Amino acid sequence: MWWIIAVVATVVLGYRLLIRPHRHWLEKGVKQGAPRFIFGDFVGMVLQKQSLGEMVKTVYDRCPNTRYSGFYQLFTPIFVLKDPDLIKQVAVKDFDHFQDHRTFIPEGSDPLWANNLVALTGKKWRDMRTTLSPAFTSSKIKYMFTLISQSGEQFVQYFLKKEESLITIEMKDSFTRFTNDVIANTAFGVECDSLEDSNNEFYTMGKKATDLSIWRFIGYSLMPGLFKLLKVTLFSKEVSEFFSNLVETNIHSRQKHGIVRPDMIHLLVEARKNGFKDEETEPIQDTGFATAADHDVNKTPKNTKIKITDQDIASQALSFFFAGFDSVSALMCFMSYELALNPDVQTRLIQEVDETVDACKGKLTYESLLGMKYMDMVVSETLRKWPSSVGVDRVCTKPYIIDPKCPEEKPVHLEKNDVVWLPIFGLHRDPQYYPEPERFDPERFNDGNKANIKPYTYLPFGHGPRNCIGSRLALLEAKTLFFYVLSHFEIVPVEKTQIPLVLSKKHIILSAENGFWLGLKRRSDKSRK
Repeated sequence: MWWIIAVVATVVLGYRLLIRPHRHWLEKGVKQGAPRFIFGDFVGMVLQKQSLGEMVKTVYDRCPNTRYSGFYQLFTPIFVLKDPDLIKQVAVKDFDHFQDHRTFIPEGSDPLWANNLVALTGKKWRDMRTTLSPAFTSSKIKYMFTLISQSGEQFVQYFLKKEESLITIEMKDSFTRFTNDVIANTAFGVECDSLEDSNNEFYTMGKKATDLSIWRFIGYSLMPGLFKLLKVTLFSKEVSEFFSNLVETNIHSRQKHGIVRPDMIHLLVEARKNGFKDEETEPIQDTGFATAADHDVNKTPKNTKIKITDQDIASQALSFFFAGFDSVSALMCFMSYELALNPDVQTRLIQEVDETVDACKGKLTYESLLGMKYMDMVVSETLRKWPSSVGVDRVCTKPYIIDPKCPEEKPVHLEKNDVVWLPIFGLHRDPQYYPEPERFDPERFNDGNKANIKPYTYLPFGHGPRNCIGSRLALLEAKTLFFYVLSHFEIVPVEKTQIPLVLSKKHIILSAENGFWLGLKRRSDKSRK
């Protein structure tokens, strides 16, 4: 008798723990796919048979002609927004219900990660976002341009010193060295030349900080309590200590010697001493079509002091390093690949570069760079086809109802802590918004066509108050570097170039399976004219 009870109890418990979680959306009247046992819709990624971008596209394409659908990240049910109007409603109009990102790392497991802008929630996020925003105003970005431009010239000069007419390089390695130097300078106040000094400590630690395995995220999702008990951190002790000590030493040196640099560390130190500061209203300069829109998130009175520790400052600096190192370099890699495979596009862009060189008499200015319309079209199309973030999440912070608009729909009740997704990779490759989505076509973003792009179908940096705060800086980095590269080189396919490109199934950020091997072909004097 007892064994029968034990079997029944085991079956019931197994159903509740392993089967019922994957019926969550069906019970709410939301269409879903056929999630696999335990792994849900992530089985392809777990088995490394599918990249994250491909998974997002698969989820987006299923359940056609619906405004939303459901899928499962292991046992976590996720609500996918497919309708642009619904995306606007959740990301902007009713943002107060969806202001947080999902927290993968249990509180207290890794302070360096938990205190950064991406991971912060509620009032802590609002305060930190408001504190950091002045670092990314038009005037601050223009100031940073000088540093970025110097790094761009430094990058090109390294390759110009080589004697070969065709230099074969792995773009990801080269571009991460450039983004490393830019972020080191603009966020940490540290000058580097990571091409000349390939093993400098800052670059080495940056590589370790961004070399994150998807298995660690899966482990935290499945067994957060165990990972916390075992003290498994996102960043190694070596990485955490390096960046924490670097920031602490930097702050001490500035205070001791009276050094002032209008960068992120300076702004956070000033906010710690004096509270929020009112800034003069500045005209917003058009940094590109892909620039994330500004939103006022501040509900804290001006000149209110907030508690900011050295650890908080280190966390913000590292988060921007993380974003700049990998995401911006990924944009550059895919752009160089598309230029190599689309020589007509590259020829036109080189022509615009040469015209800009002549117009500014060889010395690139901030205004002349922002005036390069075709450059912006190429960057915008690269981010359309290869967005650095394939999807972004929002967490429901208080109960919310998705009202029905179609005959087959019924009200969907979202509860606190439910996860909502904006499937960027799927939207950007939806043929109803972008005909022939696999084709690289910068003309989608010319003056006539970009006005017809349906709002909330182009989200390379997210949307709403929780969008990417560094979009202007990212676009400026990419445009500056390609200006200098194309002033002297053509980017061409080489024997090691993977055609067609296959997405890596081992990385969270979009990357090429066999790397981005391309050639820098030195331009002749005749082609420069």
